[in-house]
Amino acid sequence: MSKESPLKVKSFSLAVKIVTLCNRINKEQKQFELSKQLLRSGTNPGAMIREAQKAESKKDFIHKLKIAEKETAETTYWLELMKETNIINKEDFEEINGLATEVIKMLTSAILTSKKSINS
Repeated sequence: MSKESPLKVKSFSLAVKIVTLCNRINKEQKQFELSKQLLRSGTNPGAMIREAQKAESKKDFIHKLKIAEKETAETTYWLELMKETNIINKEDFEEINGLATEVIKMLTSAILTSKKSINS
């Protein structure tokens, strides 16, 4: 039985944490617009990574990973904004932002590796 990709696992974990956080924000603070932005950007990377697994070509694979990378970077923006405006606490920010940063690093590495394999 094959082991799941660490990138797939971490991006899914990020999405779960984002959904949980957004549900709490909506209940406690009624910050629907900001949580909607975070929910969209924070759940997209995992979906794009899964879509990349079914890519039609290596270039399509890279393109989908680049979208996931951009969405994860956007997620860090919304997290930073919510922390600075006291919508989320420091602990939530550090946990989820740390995971998002890990996902970005993994995506960057996968993209670079895939580009190298195209050029060789």
